[in-house]
Amino acid sequence: MADGGWPARPSGTPSATGSGPPAPRPVSAGQPAPGPVPAGQPSGLFPAGQPSGLFPAGQPSGLFPASPPSGLFPSGPPRPTFREPHPVRGSAVAAGLGAGALWMLVFGLLAGTLRAYAWWTTLAATMGWLVSLALARYGDRGVAVGVAISTGLAMSIAAVAVAARWAASGDWPMW
Repeated sequence: MADGGWPARPSGTPSATGSGPPAPRPVSAGQPAPGPVPAGQPSGLFPAGQPSGLFPAGQPSGLFPASPPSGLFPSGPPRPTFREPHPVRGSAVAAGLGAGALWMLVFGLLAGTLRAYAWWTTLAATMGWLVSLALARYGDRGVAVGVAISTGLAMSIAAVAVAARWAASGDWPMW
């Protein structure tokens, strides 16, 4: 034990102070033994005429071997983006909501009883849904969505009113 309890350094390995011969490097069969490179000859690390350095331009480092792409990140040409020819806008939906609400209000005000209100609302909602289908096919789909929402909401209100009267009186108010 040398140096206060540490095992002695094997011969041929350099010490921290640099004294002693360098450690021999293993040589594969068929390879020339390493040694100093004569001046004017390539070192074998980089081909002649290539810039030397840690990562020469255009040369893979060899640290990570080249592998085919996994497909997780597509590397081909980008796929085409399909867009709606006539996108639904919030302002169009709001216009449809307003028009449908006004339509249902006018028909609701024609009624004097719950029975008449339910029938007028059913008639107005049916016509509103037909207009909404026509708008969705041939016109502005945003307005069609607004009309469908408002007529559906009005039909729901009428159905709740009929169900509440029926539950309270036990008599079906529609006939």
